[in-house]
Amino acid sequence: MAQDWTKMSAADLGRGIGAGEIDPVSLTETFLSAIESHEAAGRIYARTTPDRARAEAGAAAARAEAGRRLSPLDGVPISWKDLFDTVGTATEAGSALLKGRTPERDAEVLRNATAAGLVCLGKTHMTELAFSGLGLNPVTATPPNVNDPEAVPGGSSSGAAASVAFGLAAAGIGSDTAGSVRVPSVWNDLVGLKPGHGATSLEGVVPLCPSLDSVGPLCRTVEDASLLMAALTGGKAPDLRGASLKGTRFMVLDTVALDDLEEAPKQGFERAVERLEAAGATVERRAVPEVAQALDLAAVVFATEGYGVWKDAIEGNPDVMYHQIRERFRGGRDTLGSDFVAAWQRLHALRQAYREATAGFDAVIMPTSPILPPNAERLAEDDAYYAERNLMTLRNTRIGSLLNLAGLTLPTGVPSTGILFQAPAGAENCLLRLGVAAERALA
Repeated sequence: MAQDWTKMSAADLGRGIGAGEIDPVSLTETFLSAIESHEAAGRIYARTTPDRARAEAGAAAARAEAGRRLSPLDGVPISWKDLFDTVGTATEAGSALLKGRTPERDAEVLRNATAAGLVCLGKTHMTELAFSGLGLNPVTATPPNVNDPEAVPGGSSSGAAASVAFGLAAAGIGSDTAGSVRVPSVWNDLVGLKPGHGATSLEGVVPLCPSLDSVGPLCRTVEDASLLMAALTGGKAPDLRGASLKGTRFMVLDTVALDDLEEAPKQGFERAVERLEAAGATVERRAVPEVAQALDLAAVVFATEGYGVWKDAIEGNPDVMYHQIRERFRGGRDTLGSDFVAAWQRLHALRQAYREATAGFDAVIMPTSPILPPNAERLAEDDAYYAERNLMTLRNTRIGSLLNLAGLTLPTGVPSTGILFQAPAGAENCLLRLGVAAERALA
């Protein structure tokens, strides 16, 4: 029934289209109507693309009728973070620095998704230039959090998460440099996948740190994440059938990742670990000292590259930026080139040592975020609180970014808490098979 479509997984909607039970045109109109009537839609979508969506839905309907669907998600409507170039539609990355910037062609990942038949509903709000994990954006809009109207939604893919959590898209596509898919996913009880760096194209994606940026889905299920990843890359989704946790080995990362946990994330994580063990997994707790050493390099690595990418635009018009984001970028202003190069050389050595330390495990697990989403008003009024909460928000997810890991976050059943599974870049398909088995265990 149409009233249930906005709560269904993308995969289930795709199956409904394939079975002739769901008309892509009616499905798209359902989502467009939901967006138009939702009280917070203006805080979630920066702009919608109804003409494009209707044209794509009409083509999907014709293919479905002819039995020539392009993929399992052909005809399914999704949202796109406002840093993916979209032909003829402003793409501003949540910043007045880019006001009116209108690309002449789609980003490669959007082209791939369109070639798989996905329907583009529009562009979602985000943290300015993607440089914060909180989701607060006084320049454009701060999307709502599905569990707490007073809290931030997580960032930087804030609107992407809200679009799915509030039933205004079947899935959202975001980017992740230090946690920007994983944090909003966990705080809105969604599944989020950060592929390893290089697994998805960055052509036509507004950059933050090109050495660390990645593109991934925010969605309802691991199956959705798998199918969306295939659509983004033009590849084939892994076969998730028969996935099991029996005989798997997980390492709980005892270094840094479990420090200073708030009670709810701790409770959610411990509950999740118990369920993994009950499903046949072996879980061991180990310290990996390379993790803390990598985190010590974070400020040099992230801020220096980000400032290098954006310094001319920022210093040419600094007053239009949210001051918290501007000063985060300026944190990389005074780093010596030699120190930046040395930090990256050290990081490459730490990545190798980490891989050797974790090689005997199917995945390393930890709480996705050590804290619950903070109060938006307090963040806006208290600069020291903003800076401290932002660092704490991103602490665990930055581990995977710095060490070049793929990461999959699943909800634990405790609101706004998640368990993060991490494996080496390139092991995304193995991670998805583990994830679908874990998803069943956690249900």
